[in-house]
Amino acid sequence: MDRILIIDDDVELASLVGEFLDSEGFRVEAVYDGERGLERGLSGEYVLVVLDVMLPGINGFEVLRRIRSTSSVPVLLLTARGEEVDRIVGLEIGADDYLPKPFNPRELVARIRAVLRRTREGKPGGQLPDVVEVAGVEPSWIRPPARFGTKDNSWI
Repeated sequence: MDRILIIDDDVELASLVGEFLDSEGFRVEAVYDGERGLERGLSGEYVLVVLDVMLPGINGFEVLRRIRSTSSVPVLLLTARGEEVDRIVGLEIGADDYLPKPFNPRELVARIRAVLRRTREGKPGGQLPDVVEVAGVEPSWIRPPARFGTKDNSWI
């Protein structure tokens, strides 16, 4: 079962979102401040992080910056800060999606599933393949490029 981390200081909302995501087949853990959220978000235990921007201690934008400095775990910002500039900043610093509060829980689940589909393309577990094979042929990055018929037999 996929594990999702919710980082939101609104305990009641985090509980409701957690219950809804649980009913949709996700295992959920919630934390209520930026420091603990950052620690848990970097643990490697989650397939996705749902992150509020307005948090005590470290704000959500800073949590996102720090997560992105070492991890590619998908992050969906879920926040009351729904102004256009906030959405743009969130996406530019690394959020995979942004959903303003208030929101429809079904839309949240749809967005989570869409982000997971995009990040898992390639192979199970969300990791992209190291080598791409097409029609049984693997490109070799060690060998030099092919030669073309120039007079002096130089590389092109």
